[in-house]
Amino acid sequence: MTREQAPARHLVETVIAPPVIAAVAAHAAARVPGVVRLEPGLRGLAGSLTRIARQRIKGLEPAPTEGVRAFVEHDPPDVRVEIDLSLSGLDQAAATAQAVQRAVGKAVTEATGLTPSAVSVSILDIEIRGGLL
Repeated sequence: MTREQAPARHLVETVIAPPVIAAVAAHAAARVPGVVRLEPGLRGLAGSLTRIARQRIKGLEPAPTEGVRAFVEHDPPDVRVEIDLSLSGLDQAAATAQAVQRAVGKAVTEATGLTPSAVSVSILDIEIRGGLL
């Protein structure tokens, strides 16, 4: 949430909803090399289906947020992001998770002006291809 002083001394308040932050984070995380996909899990899937249904009723095309949860506190302003994902077995998991944290933090800050206090990454699966095991 940001507050600005308008020209006529009116206070203008901008509220950025958690689904917006989650969509920005999902897009940024999915673009990191080594990320195979975002994993919604049961909790994320239920919340995502509810949000998608509401937006479709309103005629909106929902941005994908599966596997990402954003939490916003307004006083004081604080943003936290949780991401569940699957990684490629070809990359080091810890390095990829750190790259996701950096990419998501940067993307959320650039898109909203809010810097996340935490970006938590949970690796739910690592895909091994080509018979490496």
